[in-house]
Amino acid sequence: MADHQAETSNAAQIEFWNSAAARAWADQYARMDRAVAAITKELLASAAPQPGERVLDIGCGPGTTLLELARRIGPGGRVLGADVSEPSVARARERIAAAGLRHAEAVVADASVHPFAPDSFALVFSRFGIMFFSDPMAAFANVRRAMKPSGRLALAVFRAARKELWPNAPLEAVRHLLPPIPTPGPEEPGPYSWADPTRVHRILEGAGFSGVSLTPFDPVIPLAGLSGEAEATDFVMAMGPLMRVLPSLSAAQREKVRETLEAYFKGHTTPQGVVLPAEIWVVRARV
Repeated sequence: MADHQAETSNAAQIEFWNSAAARAWADQYARMDRAVAAITKELLASAAPQPGERVLDIGCGPGTTLLELARRIGPGGRVLGADVSEPSVARARERIAAAGLRHAEAVVADASVHPFAPDSFALVFSRFGIMFFSDPMAAFANVRRAMKPSGRLALAVFRAARKELWPNAPLEAVRHLLPPIPTPGPEEPGPYSWADPTRVHRILEGAGFSGVSLTPFDPVIPLAGLSGEAEATDFVMAMGPLMRVLPSLSAAQREKVRETLEAYFKGHTTPQGVVLPAEIWVVRARV
């Protein structure tokens, strides 16, 4: 069910997340789940979903967090996942059906404009699903209207875009091989648009939330097992900032990117495999 997508100012993001370049997010979700398992665990602990609650999962993707939320709230509750990507929502629906979870649902919807029923959700949750809203204050005002008076918010977003951190590090390692890539301005949608705590407070408090807090979390991101430079390279070329630019490159250019990344990842192989550090905010707020 796709709704109101033509009316939203997020049209460019909707087009991208339904393009062939983003298909791996639906088809290879297990790779990302392994990479961000520690982040998922931390965010779920912070969100503390309770049995019987109604939950909204923004940017639910292929359904991993949606399924985990459904298991935690139990059949007495209900969880709704919303995502603009039709392939990812289709995958989430397959997984919901396979798990037999009747109290979970996934819809194709832009949460910034979707007409959610008012006073519906005790918890709004998102793992990296909210950084690309063109008007985040309006988006969260829309989300807040859908929350119960005692509702709470739990989000995971990226902090710094430093060149040694995931997911930016692989892009920086091959930037010299790529055409110029515009850097989003501080008020523009992008993976690091929620890095500034002052802006986060302004967005959420402007949308009517209170008790806004940002807690740093610094996980290590496993990209591949031992001697897995090729595996790590496959991963970051399919799911990450590079996926936006690779389709514009020739086959020879893509091969050069691959070779350079494999050499780069040799310097990041540890006894635990190929890993990169990351810096995350866990953002919490209440209605």
